[in-house]
Amino acid sequence: MTIGSGYDAYEGASELLRALSAPIRLAIVSELAEGERCVHELVEKLGAAQPLVSQHLRVLRGAGVVRGSRRGREIAYALVDEHVAHIVADAVSHAGEAS
Repeated sequence: MTIGSGYDAYEGASELLRALSAPIRLAIVSELAEGERCVHELVEKLGAAQPLVSQHLRVLRGAGVVRGSRRGREIAYALVDEHVAHIVADAVSHAGEAS
């Protein structure tokens, strides 16, 4: 592989995959593929502690995977676009085939 102008796309893809590297982040993305969720809804659905869910949402936000919008006193999280949901669904499906 040569390092050229197209290499930036690989850098971006690498950052995205790094952001998705934790199982709970994959679960969060899968949940958000169904629609907007507040932190308490993700906590309830995933059975994880609120600080842990918030920490992983912060990572996903930093990577540009999710965005938050104020909904009253809460913040509703949603996927920035559906591409990431497809990546996660394909990865989970592939992992299921391998086992």
